[in-house]
Amino acid sequence: MPTLPTLPGFLPNFGASPLFYLLGYCTGVLAFAWLARRRGISTAGVWSVALVGLFGGLIGANLAQLIASGGKEAGKTVLGGIIGGYLSVHLYKKRIGLTRPLGDLFALALSAGEAVGRWGCFFGGCCYGRETNHTAWWSVYQHGAERFPTQIYMSVASAAIFALLVALEKRRTLPENGLFYVQGLLACTARFAIEYYRTADAILFGLTAAQWACLAGILFFGGMLARMIRTSQPMREERA
Repeated sequence: MPTLPTLPGFLPNFGASPLFYLLGYCTGVLAFAWLARRRGISTAGVWSVALVGLFGGLIGANLAQLIASGGKEAGKTVLGGIIGGYLSVHLYKKRIGLTRPLGDLFALALSAGEAVGRWGCFFGGCCYGRETNHTAWWSVYQHGAERFPTQIYMSVASAAIFALLVALEKRRTLPENGLFYVQGLLACTARFAIEYYRTADAILFGLTAAQWACLAGILFFGGMLARMIRTSQPMREERA
């Protein structure tokens, strides 16, 4: 299984997996703060929302994994994290009376954080791909066999989504919350495709549970984005 070199003795030795998870969270926070500042949103008012979203996402990610495995396997799922984070933020915003949409901030944070955090999955040996009969530059030896490095596929896809979101933000081509729907649509599409290279069993019509969830997400985010584009105007430039 891939590992990172041991850190120097004067530094704490985290494993490669938790190190990249931590870096992923930090990267997401930086992306969140960057967009909040660019949009002129007071960060003092949204940090509590971000914290609630983080904990809600962690709870959702763990619960979804337990449900999907029938309680047999601990871990985290990204889809569960998105659902948990979204629900917790929605409820918390209603409680504190915050009306401005923050979906775009979380969209940027999610894509940036996953681009980095998926390397934690890679070095931790989870979320791995199915076996391949070929030994090539694109395969990796994990769990006793050459496999598709699906963790890296997700990292690259998330990085590409992040780059697109930043480009759309700079051009101001979408209404507020538009980036949230774009990120959701593209993330679900990428996960649907990459799922073909993972090890989960199909449950209905040749599709896995994650793929069915992604199809629902594609319909939802795609429908909301199309409706938004039809009925709204692009954002105007805002400065603090």
